[in-house]
Amino acid sequence: MIYSMTGFGLAENRTEFGTITIEIRSVNSRYLDLQFRLPDELRMTEQPLRELISKTLKRGKVDVRVSFTPAEPESTERLSAAVVSEAAATFAKLKTHIPDLTAPTFADLLSWPTSVRTHIEPIQWVAPALQACEAALKQTQETRAREGYRLAQVMLEAATQAAQISTELGTHLPVLLQNQRDKSAQKLRDSLEQVFPDGFSQISGEELSTRLATEASLFALRVDVTEELDRLNSHIQELNHLLIDGSKNQSLGKRLDFLFQEMNREANTLGSKSGHLNMTRTAIDLKLLIDQMREQAMNVE
Repeated sequence: MIYSMTGFGLAENRTEFGTITIEIRSVNSRYLDLQFRLPDELRMTEQPLRELISKTLKRGKVDVRVSFTPAEPESTERLSAAVVSEAAATFAKLKTHIPDLTAPTFADLLSWPTSVRTHIEPIQWVAPALQACEAALKQTQETRAREGYRLAQVMLEAATQAAQISTELGTHLPVLLQNQRDKSAQKLRDSLEQVFPDGFSQISGEELSTRLATEASLFALRVDVTEELDRLNSHIQELNHLLIDGSKNQSLGKRLDFLFQEMNREANTLGSKSGHLNMTRTAIDLKLLIDQMREQAMNVE
C-alpha cells in the first residue's frame, strides 16, 4: 500500500480526571519532522507519543496538538457543605473590609472552586494519551492511504501514456533512421559536388558511394536512440512494479524520485539526439509526463 504524506487524525480519550484530545496533521517533507504542542500538565507524554508516532510514520512534517479538558465536578460536590462553608467564611472576611459587599448568588456558588482537588501524577497521563494517539494515528494512516492510492493512480496513468509514446517511437524508429541516413548522404553528396564541380576524377563512383554510406551510417548511429528507449521502458516497468506493489518497499517516495531522475535523463538524451521533429516532440511529451509524475511522487511517503 502506498501512503501519502498528507493526512489528518483526531481522537479523544475520556478519563475520570478529564478528556485528552489529540490532533495529528501531516504534510510532505523530506524527512520525518515531529512538532508537538501540548499543555504543561501533559509535557511528560511528549516522548512516549514521539516514539509511538515514529514507529508508524517515516516521512512528513507532522504537527501533533494535545489538549486537556479537566472533568467537571458533580453539582453535589460544587454545593457541598465544605464549599458553602468556605464561601461563607471568605465572604465574612471580605465583609470586614468592604461593608457594602453583596453576598454571593447561587450562580456564584456553583462556579466556586472546590477547596479539595484531586492530585494527579504526570505519569498517569501517559497511558490515556497513548490511547488517544493510537486512535488519531489510525485515522491519519487511513487518510494517507486513500490519498496515496489516488496519487498512485495518477502516476500509473501517466506511466501508461509514457509507455505508449515510447513504443510508438520505437515502432517508427527504423524508418526515421533510414530517412535520416538518406538525408545525410544527400547533403554529403551535394557538399562534395560543390567542392568538385567538374566531377570526381580521382575517386570512383563505387568508392564515393561507399564513403557516403559510411558517413551517413556513422551519423545515424549518433542519433540512434534504441538503447535510450530500452532503458526508458525498463524504468517504466520498474515504476509500475513500485506503484502496484509499493507496500514491500521502504522509503518509496525516495525510490520514485531517483527513478524519475533516471527517466528524465533518458528523455533529455532523446531530445539531444533528435534528428527529426517527431523525436523532438516525443522527448518533450515524455519530459512533461515525467514532471507530472515527479510532482505527485513528492507527496509519497
